[in-house]
Amino acid sequence: MNDGVSRREFIKYSLATGALLAAGEGILNGAMAQAARGITEVDRLTIWVLTDNYYDTTRPDVKNTKRYRSKSGKSIHAEHGVAFYVETLVNGKASTCMFDFGLDPVGVLSNIALLGIDIGKTNAFGLSHGHFDHYTSAVDILKQNWPGLTSGTPFYVGGEAFARRYALRPGAAEPTDLGQLQQADIEALGLRIVEVKNPVEIVPGAYFTGNIERITAYEKVPKGMLIKRGEKLEHDTFPGEQALFFKVKGKGLVVLSGCAHAGIVNTVKQVQKSADTNKVHAIMGGFHLVNAKPEVIQSTVADIKAMRPDLIVPAHCTGFEAVVAFSRAMPEEFVLNTAGTQYIFPA
Repeated sequence: MNDGVSRREFIKYSLATGALLAAGEGILNGAMAQAARGITEVDRLTIWVLTDNYYDTTRPDVKNTKRYRSKSGKSIHAEHGVAFYVETLVNGKASTCMFDFGLDPVGVLSNIALLGIDIGKTNAFGLSHGHFDHYTSAVDILKQNWPGLTSGTPFYVGGEAFARRYALRPGAAEPTDLGQLQQADIEALGLRIVEVKNPVEIVPGAYFTGNIERITAYEKVPKGMLIKRGEKLEHDTFPGEQALFFKVKGKGLVVLSGCAHAGIVNTVKQVQKSADTNKVHAIMGGFHLVNAKPEVIQSTVADIKAMRPDLIVPAHCTGFEAVVAFSRAMPEEFVLNTAGTQYIFPA
């Protein structure tokens, strides 16, 4: 060797370096394995759809569903909004959380009563993002159940959840004011606001995603989505939007999205990265493909299909065309969601 190191010494140093690199790789793999072990697996997961855009009392139960059946004078309310109630069972202990709140408090509260859910026993609340079809019913639901709520119960949000938002709708000259949820109204009820940037377990086995990395080239927030920052209206890319995820023992990941402005493919990829597993059992919720271009819907369906989920349950803002596209591309995995449906994992 030109630098004065003998061949024998070079080999010795190379072997030592290789051992160090192998050890480093082992440490890294060990850390990743530890992270994976750190995800609490749920023995049983139950998700109630408290409200959604669509209801059909005659829709038959399939796979993991138990649908609410209307009776004389008793029917589920549907709306342009979404709200979920979740129960996890871990080592024999049940924990509950509410994720999003819907638009019409009268309708959502009626659904809660019909489904027999006691919101006063909820262990945590969460909001996916600050749009009125997700937050408007929050204060009324919390007020009605205030006597049963524990002071300091956490209310999880992402960044800018309490910002004022607008939408410049097709053909409109001026943006529509979408309002804002007031942080003070939530705190006045004794709840504790927790802002999330990284994945966090909000109740045993239920995780907020943290901020979602944007990976795909085609999942873009429309320019008409606006947010007020200071005195300016700016393009809203929803950097703080959150989804929920779970790891069901023996089945894999369940991803629950409010709206997926960040992109449902990006959302699932974020969950796979956080949980250190590619096994996806179910993808549910709003996919925000309403009015999307056909090529965007096609790309989304193709990428979701490649993830090979056992169930795909598009809801809320997914849009008719995208729902049909999923049903045709994934007929065995597809479940048509209806408001008032209870999903149980494993079935």
